[in-house]
Amino acid sequence: MLTRADLEAREAATLAPYAALSAESGGREYPEAESEARTAFARDRDRVLHTGAFRRLEHKTQVFLNVRGDHYRTRLTHTLEVAQVARSAALRLGLNETLAEVQALAHDLGHPPYGHAGERLLDGLVRAHGEASGFDHNLQARRTVTQLEDRYPDFPGLNLTRTVLDGLNKHERAGLGQPTLEAQLVDVADALAYTAHDLEDGLRSGLLLEGDLLELGLWRELLARTGLSGVNLSKRERRTLHRELLGFLIGDLTAASAAAITASGVGSVADVRAQPGYLICHSPAVAALLSETRQFLFVHLYRHWRVEMQVAQAEQILTTLFEAYLSRPQMLPPAYAARLAGAGEVRTVCDFLAGMTDRYALDMYEELTRPGLGMGWAR
Repeated sequence: MLTRADLEAREAATLAPYAALSAESGGREYPEAESEARTAFARDRDRVLHTGAFRRLEHKTQVFLNVRGDHYRTRLTHTLEVAQVARSAALRLGLNETLAEVQALAHDLGHPPYGHAGERLLDGLVRAHGEASGFDHNLQARRTVTQLEDRYPDFPGLNLTRTVLDGLNKHERAGLGQPTLEAQLVDVADALAYTAHDLEDGLRSGLLLEGDLLELGLWRELLARTGLSGVNLSKRERRTLHRELLGFLIGDLTAASAAAITASGVGSVADVRAQPGYLICHSPAVAALLSETRQFLFVHLYRHWRVEMQVAQAEQILTTLFEAYLSRPQMLPPAYAARLAGAGEVRTVCDFLAGMTDRYALDMYEELTRPGLGMGWAR
């Protein structure tokens, strides 16, 4: 049976010199004995997996409300796809797969209900009520794992290692240098994954048409690689294109990143942090294809009139809930009411709403707005 020391020794012997090692995790804010059987990063991953915040991602919107169909991505399936991409690329680059995995699993824990529309709305609401820092899902992910998850008697949050927490900090990096290569990889894998799966979900929904995609250089590249016509595609042919897309993008990501790492001459995590920018990247040609594709998705999918109807629904629900709980904070559940003195009413209400699933937000909205429903839970 392998011990933690054995696993740490394996990392030191097999990973690249610029990979982040579990044995050099930076420790934890609240001292505690490490596991005898798991590395520090493996323990962090397991803690994230067992949170309520992680489970709630199943019922949070990616692009389409999950009541619209059983096969559209949710925030949870998106997270799992990011973890798969990050692990695959980390393996090829000699990086720490476990660190990449835990940061991928945690990166969206702060996302509110109703996707990016919910994030924009909460940001506007808290700013309008005097919170200059606004709302950002990246900052909320860190807040979730350091404060909001209540699972241990001796400390708030999950007490994750400092290296993992640093990887969740995409802002305010002055003096900190660049993130580890594993954290950079998750950041790039996030954009890669949502671009790929939003194309597939857009086609499945009928909001994107195959003929319209012919204007995209990335789509034409995939058709050339697969020999498909690009119109009247069967479900199996769409899946073939999606697989080819992922393989193409991951292959380019690993090749371009390997070249950038070699050219930089980095030989340690400290060298990585001292770099002027990211070393994890796509080639210029593929980066341009992705940029064009994301702009296309913004115009033709994220701002499609049917998606905008979902946005309008989200605005009505979250605005009503925010104003109701802010005007009557005594309606907050006890766990959140206990935070009012320390965090203040605006931030506490924001925390409560950000943790909701789409379905729970709708349920609370109906209890508040439909006469006679509000007492059903009290029996």
